[in-house]
Amino acid sequence: MTATPVFPFAAPGRVEHGGDLPAEADLVVIGGGVAGVATALFAARRGLRVVLCEKGRIAAEQSGRNWGWIRQQARDPDELPIMIEANRLWQTLAPELDTDIGLTVSGVTYLARKPADLDDFARWMPHAEAHGLDTRLFGRDEAERLFPGAGWIGGMTTPSDMRAEPWRAVPALARLAARDGAMLREGCAVRALDMAGGRVAGVVTEAGRVRAGAVALCAGAWSRLFLARHGIGLPQLSVRASVGATRPLPPVHDGGAVDDRLAFRRRADGGYTLAPASYHDLFIGRDALRSFATFLPHFLADPWNTGLRLAAPAGWPDAWGTPRRWSEDRQSPFERTRILNPPPNFGRLDAVRRTFARAFPGLGPVRFAARWAGMIDVTPDVVPVLGPVGPEGLWIATGLSGHGFGIGPAIGRVLADLVAGQPAGHDLSRFRHGRFTDGTPIRHGPTI
Repeated sequence: MTATPVFPFAAPGRVEHGGDLPAEADLVVIGGGVAGVATALFAARRGLRVVLCEKGRIAAEQSGRNWGWIRQQARDPDELPIMIEANRLWQTLAPELDTDIGLTVSGVTYLARKPADLDDFARWMPHAEAHGLDTRLFGRDEAERLFPGAGWIGGMTTPSDMRAEPWRAVPALARLAARDGAMLREGCAVRALDMAGGRVAGVVTEAGRVRAGAVALCAGAWSRLFLARHGIGLPQLSVRASVGATRPLPPVHDGGAVDDRLAFRRRADGGYTLAPASYHDLFIGRDALRSFATFLPHFLADPWNTGLRLAAPAGWPDAWGTPRRWSEDRQSPFERTRILNPPPNFGRLDAVRRTFARAFPGLGPVRFAARWAGMIDVTPDVVPVLGPVGPEGLWIATGLSGHGFGIGPAIGRVLADLVAGQPAGHDLSRFRHGRFTDGTPIRHGPTI
């Protein structure tokens, strides 16, 4: 079995988007994940001069390492309208791409092992009904028909949900953004904001300065570290999520499915992407200790699905040795770690593989072709931070909390329109940065 991740974009030497930076732009986007790429795409389509800077490779971190689900089901109610838009955008954008991204309307299904699970699913149904989704509950007979002998007693399914291959999709979106006029530069870390008169005047990169009246921070797990250098607090932690890809297997389910132990998703190559359902590893660093009280309610709500590790490894955003301050004319932490490439939790993945094999014994041997991990940027209420932050001219889209791939195109559309002075099209009050400092109680969405 392969123990290291296999990504066509993860090699530091592979640069698809290069060239000299312009001296000036209307918008600089920091980060080449799905949110940053979509922001650049839609901003370019709004007529803005856009530069996207990525310290490593496009989609080489979490945006290329996720489950590949495009899921409306069980979203936070405030996030759901944006996700419904994202579902439409994926279908609109896919024919414009130069690559088959494996976009398939195959549904997402939540599976129940006990009656309490069905009760949780039923509590979310009013949100689906309010937005006209095709979500429905089903019982034991249908569960047995769909998954004979697997032991599930029912579930909830949304047939209009989709899947795609993230390590194809996000780079293809980046090439579309470049064709539509955005300038993308890989291997170019933004070290700091350039400030003038108390507002954003551009950025300082390792390749020089770019003047711009607006900057969009879409840096995922690195967002908190970047903002902290400028004195802006952001309660965001990064947790490790481990994933495995099996070799091709006979079909047992065409879409994505999950219970309280196991998530699985059919891939375009005939294999399955497997992951622990909701388990993550949190490596303790200075940020984790400082945020202990803020994140404690979230941890207590599901304590068994967070594995606490003693210290973040060197080169990670919350490592004890990662600088919190650095000079603009010297190497930054972002250059020292071009690609955040954590080792997976092999023990958890082996357990998931065994659970999958027991559920579907007719498959024969289940073997991994690859195993990997990514770092998920999580907020205390498990919904994004989206909108203005800090000084005038600075915008942010981060804290997508493991849900970012599916919703990414709509997040980018919203942020691009905000920068362009256009209406967001959605109520964003839940996602404002100020909710963490203005006394608003932290409100958690669905726990399913």
